Amino acid sequence: MTRTVVRGGLVITAAEEVRADVLIEGEQVVALAATGSAVADGWTAGTVIDATGHYVIPGGVDAHTHLEMPFGGTLSSDTFETGTRAAAWGGTTTIVDFAIQPVGGSLRAGLDAWHAKAAGNCAIDYGFHVILSDVTAESLREMDTLVAEGVTSFKMFMAYPGVFYSDDGRILRAMQQGAANGALLMMHAENGIAIDVLVEQALAAGRTDPRTHGEVRRELLEAEATHRAITLARVAGAPLYVVHVSAASAVAELAAARRAGADVFGETCPQYLFLSTDNLAEPGFEGAKYVCSTPLRPREHQAALWRGLRTGDLQVVSTDHCPFCFAGQKELGRGDFSKIPNGLPGIEHRMDLLHQAVLDGHLTRRRWIELACAAPARMFGLYPRKGTIAPGSDADLVVYDPAAPQTISAATHHMNVDYSAYEGRQLTGRARTVLSRGTVVIDGGGYLGRAGHGRYLPRTTCQYLG
Repeated sequence: MTRTVVRGGLVITAAEEVRADVLIEGEQVVALAATGSAVADGWTAGTVIDATGHYVIPGGVDAHTHLEMPFGGTLSSDTFETGTRAAAWGGTTTIVDFAIQPVGGSLRAGLDAWHAKAAGNCAIDYGFHVILSDVTAESLREMDTLVAEGVTSFKMFMAYPGVFYSDDGRILRAMQQGAANGALLMMHAENGIAIDVLVEQALAAGRTDPRTHGEVRRELLEAEATHRAITLARVAGAPLYVVHVSAASAVAELAAARRAGADVFGETCPQYLFLSTDNLAEPGFEGAKYVCSTPLRPREHQAALWRGLRTGDLQVVSTDHCPFCFAGQKELGRGDFSKIPNGLPGIEHRMDLLHQAVLDGHLTRRRWIELACAAPARMFGLYPRKGTIAPGSDADLVVYDPAAPQTISAATHHMNVDYSAYEGRQLTGRARTVLSRGTVVIDGGGYLGRAGHGRYLPRTTCQYLG
């Protein structure tokens, strides 16, 4: 069995910061010991990685990605091969993607289709949520089967009528099923019925530019849907995880429910923390690059999101990585903002953007690791295998250079998309060496990984419950 020692780094987990060496045997961490101690100095290994002057952090866990996802007559541009490779470049070593139940079809058919896309193609480990797009008696029974197999989270939409939308009755039935079988229901909380009315009215008035996307998907319609989803979850006695929270009023709904004792959780994404409606309003058709749902909000919402991340009213930062190229894909919506494919690229830069937030004073280093690694692993039944550095955990770790400068650009990123949402943004900090289950996949600016290294991860239920 191969042995690796990572020496001299500052090991940072959600629980502690300690100057320690890390001993890896095969695919697992087997021990930590204080740097310079007799125990650590006595370790011998075939590979020694010098982490002096660097952080040693758990590999990131991105619990919200959409690779090879059909949407708006096209497919998201990152495959499971290109997307997981880009994730590794950015220090993320686990993703949880979304398998889609075909309308009129089974949950199993959707899951099988996504297994076929991912198998043999992933550079890092991966799991699946399942999107419930057609709630029937049979699909509710299938939820029980999939939970027993390790697919323990299901996503529903209050948005996109005619595509993924579920009405309150279907949502309630699915939540009741989740309350019984231990599944976590994830919710895209926007009032899609009302939004469609506003879209129709905007187009009739000749408002076709990308900025209109943010104007019609109003903050109040996110807050209202968030409140309604929380209410339905409380009626069902079920936990709820609200995805991509973008608005201050939606954070307030989550905070109030949590103060009342509800098992309600919230996720936000880097785009809502670092971008705004100013980007949607960029001249010409440039704003199309920033069309996503929930939409970007005015900059003043960012303070509430950062506060929610610090106080625990928001628990996770994921990417909602759903890239579409500007040429040929985003351009489908020229002259009609409602036809712009919704989604942004971001899988590669989440860890670095959040490290910049540490430097900017928004987060502590341990909270950075909690939000990006430990909390998503706990939320979706992967902890402590993922999300921490401890004996018995998978040897997914990153030697992170906190002083390395970088400039984000489409010219240098590794995502399969022709623009960057953060073009020209200067950051400090980046991954130097990335290990996935003990195997070095990134080192010193070179990719050493391979498609097929990543393994599928069955999951337990949410570890914040019971």
